[in-house]
Amino acid sequence: MYAIIDIETTGQASINGKITEIAIFLYDGFQITDSFSSLINPECYIPGFITRLTGIDNEMVKNAPKFYEIARKIVELTHDKVFVAHNVTFDYRFIQEEFKRLGYDYQRKTMCTVRLGRKFLPGHRSYSLGNLCEELNIQIKGRHRAAGDALATVKLFELILAQKANKESKQPPGQLRLF
Repeated sequence: MYAIIDIETTGQASINGKITEIAIFLYDGFQITDSFSSLINPECYIPGFITRLTGIDNEMVKNAPKFYEIARKIVELTHDKVFVAHNVTFDYRFIQEEFKRLGYDYQRKTMCTVRLGRKFLPGHRSYSLGNLCEELNIQIKGRHRAAGDALATVKLFELILAQKANKESKQPPGQLRLF
């Protein structure tokens, strides 16, 4: 079972940045089985360039839950799941840092759709989510918003799994691995 996740943040560095939005889609390898999405009050100022990119501004998050208020939900949803994201290191580090601030050591197995895309969907000019989805005709409703990007990542992950299965059917047993 997979937890396919996307976040929006106040900046690029997890050490001093904060999460402003999160979306989690639970995926069993065939379909979405559950989902969660929320704005998050980062308890700090959202820079203008982030607002221009995501559309998320300080007013939108003013009454949103703080991270600690949804932390338990994140732990429960991702427990015993593989944490999947496009450029997983970014999302995973931010979430780990938010939990670290709460005194909790958040650890999950991770999987990156950028790396998997390069392996199972070779030959694309770019493996950024926007460019890859455009080339693969995956529509993103709400680009640079957590739910829109996470749902596009689910669709990309489905294509990767299908390509993996196709390659495995053409290989001798035990020759090809996803992880």
